[in-house]
Amino acid sequence: MPPRIKIVLSLLVAIAAVIVHLFQNAAGQDVTKWVVLGLGAFMIFSLWLFPETGRRDR
Repeated sequence: MPPRIKIVLSLLVAIAAVIVHLFQNAAGQDVTKWVVLGLGAFMIFSLWLFPETGRRDR
């Protein structure tokens, strides 16, 4: 996956995580809001850490 697509995807995940975090905070959820931020950070980290699967040449 090209780096510019990873950057856009990372930004979208970060924005979504922050929006859900704020929504959960407004709803009075104490633990869930931090789980959402942690999951968003983990998703971004794993997007950049693990390589994309590809075809093997036989």
